[in-house]
Amino acid sequence: MIVCDVDTRAERWFTTRTSRAEDWPEELLREHKGNVTVSVVLPALDEEATVGDIVKGVIELGERTGLVDEVVVMDSGSTDNTAAVAAAAGATVYHRDTVLPQYGSRPGKGEVLWKSLAVTRGDLVVYVDADLTSFEDSYVTGLLGPLLTDPSVQLVKGFYDRPLGEVSAAAGGGRVTELMARPLLNTFFPELAGVVQPLAGEYAGRRELLETLPFAAGYGVETGLLIDTVSRCGLNAVAQVDLGNRGHEHQDTQALGRMAATILHTVMARVDPHGKRGCTLTQFRRENEVIVPIDAQMSLPERPPIASLPEYRAARQG
Repeated sequence: MIVCDVDTRAERWFTTRTSRAEDWPEELLREHKGNVTVSVVLPALDEEATVGDIVKGVIELGERTGLVDEVVVMDSGSTDNTAAVAAAAGATVYHRDTVLPQYGSRPGKGEVLWKSLAVTRGDLVVYVDADLTSFEDSYVTGLLGPLLTDPSVQLVKGFYDRPLGEVSAAAGGGRVTELMARPLLNTFFPELAGVVQPLAGEYAGRRELLETLPFAAGYGVETGLLIDTVSRCGLNAVAQVDLGNRGHEHQDTQALGRMAATILHTVMARVDPHGKRGCTLTQFRRENEVIVPIDAQMSLPERPPIASLPEYRAARQG
């Protein structure tokens, strides 16, 4: 008989490193903030319908509490009015092509998160997705709580209930999490089995950590940062916070397939760095009764730790 036990490291970590947003009241965070600076970054691609309200909410939080020092929107090549709406709401807006232009620009979320380190100044960096259909202060304060009160915590992941139509996926994760990310992590990194939503777009980290990690391309960035943080700093350097509910737009199945393929590539690059892998994903669609194959780029080279760039080091020293 084969007996498979839950990884005891994951159990211990879940018990000691999981909290709720309500555990981190603003008064407590203000007491601990001191001279620590906080940057809130919104990666955005064609999010004109939602980005303005999120920016306004974060700015109001900062003005009322002093917990946020700057709000930056990183435009990932929007074709709508995302940049204008974000700027009108009070954010500082950067287009990916204008940041570190000597290194070129690539599509995807990982690129703008990496480049955001070059244009922000905060000791702590909070990432909030720009497609939230409702914003709560706790999305920021909950993530700041463990970082401001415990110097051993380096990265904080959020998790939440995710309504899908009229049905709410309690805790757990989205379709890509449950069908791809969680099985992969439980198989190859069982110590991470206690992470409720490894792909959550709401998370925060210390700059001194983030600037030393590579940033995976596209939607692989969250998975890569999580694995690399644990590899570098140990499991207890990560905490997670229940942020309640999160409303956002949902993508079609083929888009989710491309996301899953990117995450698969990111994980396998850490399991077997020298293994041979394909770089494209072939999907199909029907055009005028003909089945047409569509190839999508699944992986791009990861961006190196930004602290390895001489321009970044010079700017930080300055």
